[in-house]
Amino acid sequence: MRVAQVAPLAEAVPPLLYGGTERVVAYLTEALVAIGHDVTLFASGDSETEAKLVPAAPHALRLEPGDHDTLAPHVRLVQLVLRKSAEFDIIHLHIDHLHLLAFASAGAPYLTTMHGRLDLPELPALFRTFPDAPLVSISDAQRRPLPEANFIGTVHHGLPADLLRPSLRHLGYLAFLGRVCPEKGVDRAIRIAVAAKMPLRIAAKVDKADEAYFTEVVQPMLSSPGIEFIGEICQAEMDGFLGGAAALLCPIDWPEPFGLVLIEAMACGTPVIAFDRGSVPEVVEDGVAGFVVHDEAEAIAAVDRIPLLDRRRVRDTFERRFTSVRMAADYVSMSDLFGRVPAYLPRRLTRH
Repeated sequence: MRVAQVAPLAEAVPPLLYGGTERVVAYLTEALVAIGHDVTLFASGDSETEAKLVPAAPHALRLEPGDHDTLAPHVRLVQLVLRKSAEFDIIHLHIDHLHLLAFASAGAPYLTTMHGRLDLPELPALFRTFPDAPLVSISDAQRRPLPEANFIGTVHHGLPADLLRPSLRHLGYLAFLGRVCPEKGVDRAIRIAVAAKMPLRIAAKVDKADEAYFTEVVQPMLSSPGIEFIGEICQAEMDGFLGGAAALLCPIDWPEPFGLVLIEAMACGTPVIAFDRGSVPEVVEDGVAGFVVHDEAEAIAAVDRIPLLDRRRVRDTFERRFTSVRMAADYVSMSDLFGRVPAYLPRRLTRH
């Protein structure tokens, strides 16, 4: 099958540092190539891939110095894809809804994976305007705020099986990995670790939008006993950081669409202690791959139960449910449901 993968331009594919969507696009693209598909990746020019690369911007936009109009390169990206649309059996877009108007009348075979939160007030009207736009959710929980949108199925994210090495022994600390922002709950993670009397290592980036939260809320807490702020880490540091942790803390307070960090921890054999929000109970098998909790008190109690979990079984859960080969196979099977070159997908096709 001739497949176009269309990535956001904020980060390279794969990203040098933080970047969830671009990381997933990288894993999916390479898995599709590995199983024999003819794949073209539309992404920033500093991306690395075994697919054919069409650079839509010279470099990842987030790493460019100075002020920039980040929308303009994405508008150009959509036009580049449309010009080449006849070359593909399916065009798979990962750029939210930027392309919907252009693709509505283009007659090109496409589907869109939604990677972000979908409970925002502007979205219901948007998807009522484009009722036939074929969408894929990354968890069943993600799609609940938009029951009228044309979701054709859910495909959970996956990682290459050999990307992260499992560790059957931990080094006695708790881990937090991701982004410093109120909804991710770094302050809650610190309180949980301090109350549980375990060290906490925080590997996280701070965006400009969250600098006030970091300065006013998080930074004063970093002097608490056993708290270490590492900052943003790269992929090469991931398995050492996660594999050394007794558990990953995810005390989130938002409708998590998927949570890539959850399966990254599982790939290392590291259990997860996560709040019951959004996709968490869908991804984390409670009592097997970790503990799904409702508040800080339950999370503190769960820390004491970490020794009850088998790290081999955590890794087995990852291999069974969350590899990139499984993810690619799910997308290929979904494509086969509606044929190779339809101009649009029939509404209400479902695949879980």
